[in-house]
Amino acid sequence: MRSLFNKKVHTHIFYHQRYISTLAAIENPSIYRVGNDENYPTSSNASNFFIDYGRSRPNSIKNTKLLHAHLLKSPKLESNIFVANYLLDGYCKCGSMEEAVKLFDKMPERNVIFWNTMISGYNYNSLFEHSCLWFRKMWLSGFEPDEITYRSVLSACVAMQSTSFCKQVYSVTMKNGFFSNGYVCTGMIDFFSKSCNFEDALRVFYDVSSCENVVCWNTIISAAVKNEENWVALDLFVQMGKQFLKPNSFTFSSVLTACAALKELEIGKEVQGCIFKCGAVDVFVGTALIDLYVKCGDMNEAVKLFSWMPTRNVVSWTAIISGFVQRDDCFSALKFFKEMRNMKVEINNYTATSVISACAKLNMIEEATQIHSWIMKSGFYMDSVIQAALVKMYSEIGVIDLAEMVFKEMESIKCSNAWAVLISSFAQKQSSQRVIKLLQTMLKEGLRPDTFCTSSVFSVIECINLGRQMHCYTFKTGLIFDLSVETSLFTMYSKCGNLEDSLKVFQSIPFHDNISWASMIAGFTEHGYAEQTVQMFKDMLSEGTKPDQMTLAATLSACSSLHCLHKGKEIHGYAIGAGLGNQPNICSALITLYSKCSALGLAKKVFDMLVQKDLVSYSTLISGYAQSGLIKEAVLLFCVLMQSNLAANSYTVSSILRASALSNKSSIGTQLHAIVIKGGLASEVSVGSSLVTMYSECGGFKDCENAFNEIDQPDLIGWTAMISSYAKHGKGVEALRVYELMKKEGINPDSVTFVGILSACSHSGLIEEGYYHLNSMAKDYRIQPGYHHYACMVDILGRSGKLREAEKFIKNMPIEPDAFIWRILLAACKVHGDFELGRVAAKKVIELEPSHAGAYVSLSNICADIGQWEGVLEIRSLMKGIGLRKEPGRSST
Repeated sequence: MRSLFNKKVHTHIFYHQRYISTLAAIENPSIYRVGNDENYPTSSNASNFFIDYGRSRPNSIKNTKLLHAHLLKSPKLESNIFVANYLLDGYCKCGSMEEAVKLFDKMPERNVIFWNTMISGYNYNSLFEHSCLWFRKMWLSGFEPDEITYRSVLSACVAMQSTSFCKQVYSVTMKNGFFSNGYVCTGMIDFFSKSCNFEDALRVFYDVSSCENVVCWNTIISAAVKNEENWVALDLFVQMGKQFLKPNSFTFSSVLTACAALKELEIGKEVQGCIFKCGAVDVFVGTALIDLYVKCGDMNEAVKLFSWMPTRNVVSWTAIISGFVQRDDCFSALKFFKEMRNMKVEINNYTATSVISACAKLNMIEEATQIHSWIMKSGFYMDSVIQAALVKMYSEIGVIDLAEMVFKEMESIKCSNAWAVLISSFAQKQSSQRVIKLLQTMLKEGLRPDTFCTSSVFSVIECINLGRQMHCYTFKTGLIFDLSVETSLFTMYSKCGNLEDSLKVFQSIPFHDNISWASMIAGFTEHGYAEQTVQMFKDMLSEGTKPDQMTLAATLSACSSLHCLHKGKEIHGYAIGAGLGNQPNICSALITLYSKCSALGLAKKVFDMLVQKDLVSYSTLISGYAQSGLIKEAVLLFCVLMQSNLAANSYTVSSILRASALSNKSSIGTQLHAIVIKGGLASEVSVGSSLVTMYSECGGFKDCENAFNEIDQPDLIGWTAMISSYAKHGKGVEALRVYELMKKEGINPDSVTFVGILSACSHSGLIEEGYYHLNSMAKDYRIQPGYHHYACMVDILGRSGKLREAEKFIKNMPIEPDAFIWRILLAACKVHGDFELGRVAAKKVIELEPSHAGAYVSLSNICADIGQWEGVLEIRSLMKGIGLRKEPGRSST
């Protein structure tokens, strides 16, 4: 019974597409007018005769015309409908619809079978509009369409995506009583599902009450899977079972595909049990089972099923190979591919694409070139999809030159996928000029970049004007409505420093996913907008979006900038609750947060919680200890790092060198310098600058020069460190010489550099040079002098004994002088014994900092130096009255 049922199903689905007239003849033998001439074959004999004739000769226009000429000699051509219909169908299969129309017009008596042959013939030749026109012509001629007619015209509507005409045809079928017919129902379900209108497809299916046609069930289940309504597909499968309908291999293949998409392995195993029970195991079902286990991550079971399959086709081989590729087991994928070739199994484009993907690894250039050679030899190279896959393979390996070579050899560079892959490869290499040039060439070729390509272009744009042009292009082409393009767009504006436009684009997005939130938060963090970052994190939570590791790390960095310990602890708690508390990037951000907020105990706890401590976590905590002045702890942790298998990088060494400079212990610094030389880090800018600073603090002036000379290309920090070192050692002329060399290298000074220059002028008594460089700040570099710069100028004048000029300079300052500047003048008055001006300076200091004992002590010392002991007693009495006392001196010896 089952084989008979399947035979009927097979007949309904396929037989009418090839031999519609034969099917109609068997089902309606009475409509044929067959004469009693014994010399002419009957309907049944004619069927066998023409089938044998079709097998013996190729189906060509020449052979069909020869047959036609032969039949014209017999007067029975017009009297035997079967013969005429077979000849008509032959012309349709040869693609000669003009000859078919001529034959159709000469028929004295036409019936539904002839009309069906013509309509299906136009479908066969993809002339779908003509199919619909002939259906209208048939209707107007007074012929009643049957189920085959409706199925053919519905297939044409599906191909043309003609919604309105399809609905009109469906209305006619309902009117003529074909509402519950399996052909019609299947055609409408197929149409609506392919028109992305699955709800209407489901409505058509349920309108047919108690449908017992398995083909209809298969069609609606398959439609649900294709429209990603996988749970609906499973529910329909359950309903099918409740109606005691026996599913076939088509049913099981669709249901297994739904389980694979949902990654519901347990449900899939239950379906597998039904398959074995029904005995519906064939190559298609077996392949679907392999795909289920592959997508659910159970490759062992997938391999078992594959090995048990009695028959394997190219699809099953491709499924197991692509499964290994998805699991990143490239060697197993290539092993199965080799076995596939040894078994002489036909290989298609999908197999070749999977194998190419298997070779797209950094260390597999040899295998990649071998596969490339095999593709050239096997003839797959002419396929644009294969060529695009080769471009992608070489790009992911990192051999961009070979990727570009394959791209240039492509005969059809109309494949936008290949363009997108190559543009993305150059984008990953940050080759912005190559990316823009490729995009321009692509547009000249009349190709439109897709969303992936557009996002890649945005990722390398650093010019705001070019970015705005691309923004306009995405508006014009409609690409702007894709979430990935919108995310890359506002990231581009953020990278170009235009956070205002970046925020506008972000706010215009109707739906924000995790990536868009993370990108916007990271943009605010990178540009120092810490408060906005924290607020945006709150907005993200209020919208119900769960932050990922990158978002949490960026927000914690913002809390570090704000020194907001309380908020950081809240985010730490959230990360623990979300199961992300032990992630390395979050732990590093937490260590930085707690270090900057002086909560080094918490920083150490987070560090100790790390299962696997990496170089970033070590470096972050060492830097935290150094910045907090915990030199011993920083050095001890650095020693632990050196004993591990990790190699210290430039950031770690710079941090510990800064700690060594603060300790003022040259022995530690010398040992660290030896580690730097051994590790080959002496030429690093950050390390070299830290070495210069360290030797400067420890008094090794010659070592400063040696460390500076070892730097390959000193940056601003390195030059500034050397200038400051010369200044500290009283070598003002050398400091200014280094400054001039820095400018010749094309490096502009910043405010810190000018502090070092003015300090050099101060230590060397270079008054004129001091004035010149102070004025140069605003005039040449648009840097407004701050308190430190003015303090250096007061110090220059004070050291040179020009106290009145220093007083005048202070009074003419564009900013209000603080206590530090007046203290410098007070110290100069003490050195030069100017009691009157010293008293004025001391009063200013006391006014600004009444609780600071230093001003009282300095004024008292001035009085003592000039013998005014009454003034000394008065000042000490005043100090005693307000509760101030002089701090005792200390020695580090």
